[in-house]
Amino acid sequence: MADYINILGQNVQVLSSDPANPTQGQVWYNTTANALKGQAATTSGAWASGGTLNNNRNFSAGTGTQTAGAIFGAPSTNGTTTAPAGSIESYNGSSWTNGPNMVTKRTRLGGAGTQTSALGFGGYSNPPNIPSHTSTEEYNGSSWTSSGGLNTGRNSLGGCGIQTAALATGNTTATESYNGSVWTNVNLLNTGRAGLSAEGTQTSSLAFGSWPSASNTATESWNGTNWTTVSSLNTGRGLLGGSGSSNTSVLAFGGLIPGNSSSVESWNGTSWATASPNLGSARYGLSGFGTQSSALAAGGSSPHTTTEEWTGPGVPLTVTITTS
Repeated sequence: MADYINILGQNVQVLSSDPANPTQGQVWYNTTANALKGQAATTSGAWASGGTLNNNRNFSAGTGTQTAGAIFGAPSTNGTTTAPAGSIESYNGSSWTNGPNMVTKRTRLGGAGTQTSALGFGGYSNPPNIPSHTSTEEYNGSSWTSSGGLNTGRNSLGGCGIQTAALATGNTTATESYNGSVWTNVNLLNTGRAGLSAEGTQTSSLAFGSWPSASNTATESWNGTNWTTVSSLNTGRGLLGGSGSSNTSVLAFGGLIPGNSSSVESWNGTSWATASPNLGSARYGLSGFGTQSSALAAGGSSPHTTTEEWTGPGVPLTVTITTS
């Protein structure tokens, strides 16, 4: 077997712990673990079990990252709110922590922002109030405060962006843009639908899926001004989870077909491709957040407290090197 020094012209580093930010291809010997290690990249996606939610939840809103996320609204087992109705839970990458209730308790709401700077809007209370809520609330990491209301009250809508630059769309064709205090009507969806997911930013987002609707494969891309119909989902569904950073990088998972779906698809800006493996627990009404390569799926139709963490292909990964 060739020596590492003869291959790359350098000695293997000897360290007492793994380096904080290794580069792909870097190799070192960890004296604490008595193991030769290296930095590689994942070749396929994988779902892993995360911390269990403290409350049963479906049709909640989710936002943030895989290691600093939040889910809020509608702790429930059948679509009806239960104590502590409308509360928020925060995720640190391993466990969930209960937080305060929203001002207006609700389900099927939209959400945007980060773990400590979240935005909740729309939805309805149970039993359903008609019309749906227009109310908007901002979360600062410790409490909720009411803010400017939506122009069109609705539930089962999609939301994305940050607390001071958010987008709300769906249920009707209505799309609204939020500047931190006021919602403004902007150009409409081409296909009006509820039970969709919207991922990305206020100026670069993707809306996909619906329920109940014949357009449950429909996908539209938003450029900050207009919605454009693009390639359809491979598996039509609604009430699904999603994660993504822009209209060119999105992950879709779970949903209702009818029947609970565990299907996962990845969007590259042009088309959807089936990703594997599927979710460990098929479900709809789940919350999703994060990015295309580092996502989190939480709650849903059943099981209601399950959390799963997604690591996509190409993500850096520290591995132990063996002779086998």
